[in-house]
Amino acid sequence: MPHPPKITTVAVPPGSAIASALPGAYFADSYEATDPEPAGSALQAWLSTLAHVPGWTNRLMALRNRLVRLAGLKDLGALGGDAAHPLRDAASYRVGDRVGIFRIRHLAEDEVVMGQDDRHLDVQVSLTKRQPAEGPPRIALSTVVHVHNTLGRVYMALVVPFHRRIVRTLLARYAAR
Repeated sequence: MPHPPKITTVAVPPGSAIASALPGAYFADSYEATDPEPAGSALQAWLSTLAHVPGWTNRLMALRNRLVRLAGLKDLGALGGDAAHPLRDAASYRVGDRVGIFRIRHLAEDEVVMGQDDRHLDVQVSLTKRQPAEGPPRIALSTVVHVHNTLGRVYMALVVPFHRRIVRTLLARYAAR
């Protein structure tokens, strides 16, 4: 039986596009694993990750969407896309396009930054690929959040434990390919 991939907590990659969002952030985290597809683009890696979102994650998103509507917040849909926003070929995406629940803000071969803004907080997620001087190619999944009000702080207190589990699971599933 193969060993599960090792997921490591790391700093948001220095020099990455998402690192510029760190000043003033309320929350930031980043996890890293070995990249099983180093020749592919960062966006292709993200699309591959979204194609294998566990069912429990989509059920949590559906519950989240029902609950936040009561507070007047956005229904984001499913993490990996839905009928209204199906996933496409990586080459067809441009900055501003929607990928699952996020819009692309930065698109380069080695990093894709996506975001979603609402009245209570702004979220950015980055998938960054890098080749260290020694060792195998790496992939990092980073999140930076800026909150705007008390609702944003309460929301973060409730979702951070789920966020960490979801991100680690998504990265582990991708790295295990």
